[in-house]
Amino acid sequence: MVESLGSLSGTPWVYAIVGLSVVLDVFVPILPSGVLVITAATTAAGTAADVTASAHGENHLGEMLSLVLCAATASVLGDMVAYRLAWRGGDRFDRAIGRSRRLAAAQERLGAALTRGGGGIVVLARFAPAGRSVVSLGAGVAHRTVREFLPWSALAGLVWAAYSVSLGYFGGHWLGTSWISAALSVFALFVAGSVAAFLMRRPERRATAH
Repeated sequence: MVESLGSLSGTPWVYAIVGLSVVLDVFVPILPSGVLVITAATTAAGTAADVTASAHGENHLGEMLSLVLCAATASVLGDMVAYRLAWRGGDRFDRAIGRSRRLAAAQERLGAALTRGGGGIVVLARFAPAGRSVVSLGAGVAHRTVREFLPWSALAGLVWAAYSVSLGYFGGHWLGTSWISAALSVFALFVAGSVAAFLMRRPERRATAH
């Protein structure tokens, strides 16, 4: 994958592939959107590490910023599409969510958090496996307003994109363009997702204990 994206580095195709994957990830959580973002950043950073001219270095930093904006924008776009679809087909999505106690509990916590203005759970969910899907669909089913959901979705997308690109950038800058640097960066993203999933389950565990 590193070699494949490396051949497209610096071309619009990289942003198109990353953006499409991030948009669709909300509907198909098994898509490796985070891996693609990290790999694209690793490839660009590894190339930049071999270049000493300052103008080239600034160009690659601009490429990193563009990658962050691309991934963050695609993340918000995917969230809003899922949110609107769930809003319009609320009954069907509500029944589907209701079949899973975990999803129903997550939806209830989301609604309470957004009502209190504590949408930080949206940011956490962006890192947790399938958390983005639950949050976006749950907000639509619960008919939360765009004003409640969109700002937190934008913040979540930006934080996730910046973190993922940073992992790829520093991994590629220090270790070069290799599967080892990409693998270590992906592992760090996996760790962040595991921590986010743990933090999201804590309220449920406390409620069960009481």
